[in-house]
Amino acid sequence: MARQAGRTPGSRGGPATALLQPPPQRRGQVLTTKVGLQMPTGMVYDEWERAGRQLADVLDSSSWWLGDWLVYGKDHYTDRYQRGIRAAGLSYQTLRNYAWVSRRFDLPRRRPTLSFQHHAELASMPIEEQDLWLDRAEQRRWSTKQLRGAIRAARQSEPRPCAPAEPSHHLNLPGGRVQWWHKAAEQLGVDFEQWVMNTLDSAAANALEELVKREDRKEVSSLKSARSEGLAERTRPVAISA
Repeated sequence: MARQAGRTPGSRGGPATALLQPPPQRRGQVLTTKVGLQMPTGMVYDEWERAGRQLADVLDSSSWWLGDWLVYGKDHYTDRYQRGIRAAGLSYQTLRNYAWVSRRFDLPRRRPTLSFQHHAELASMPIEEQDLWLDRAEQRRWSTKQLRGAIRAARQSEPRPCAPAEPSHHLNLPGGRVQWWHKAAEQLGVDFEQWVMNTLDSAAANALEELVKREDRKEVSSLKSARSEGLAERTRPVAISA
């Protein structure tokens, strides 16, 4: 498969790449274009299978790339990053899910042998539990579905403390909304209930983060105001009688 990126020294999260112009196609290679693949004639099965694995790796890695891209944009261009998302023609909701998983796993903690969806299944857990399940999935070569099943089985086997049941809350939702959410969860390959919790946690984190920023701005504004008043007090003319 024709490579479209030049390799540079990487980190534990995998080798870094620098985006370059695609090289000219050579005979026997698969060339990626914006609208499809150019497949060579006479390709043997092993080459075709290897190309499929490489495409799957690119697809999985793109979730990390887009998540990291949005995290950087939110951290560095707080007033402009949404404009960049629109300019790129990307879905903010999907990117926000990617970014939430990316924030939950620093680059050194990501496992190249596991998919983005493996990590997404564990994103809402504490770090210690994340690492525990990542180790298990890596050692036992679990698929995302097997990991999800193991987590569900572990939760069902845990003793539940006897506590008064919390009152249930019901939401009146417009027709078709739940089906729409199910489709979004399926798109990401995440359990529906897990997707709902992840999305709500992400929205809450963003809201609280914005609240903290507003409070910080108010505090800075108050400090500036107090400083200005102090300077005015010190520079006020004073009449001195002879």
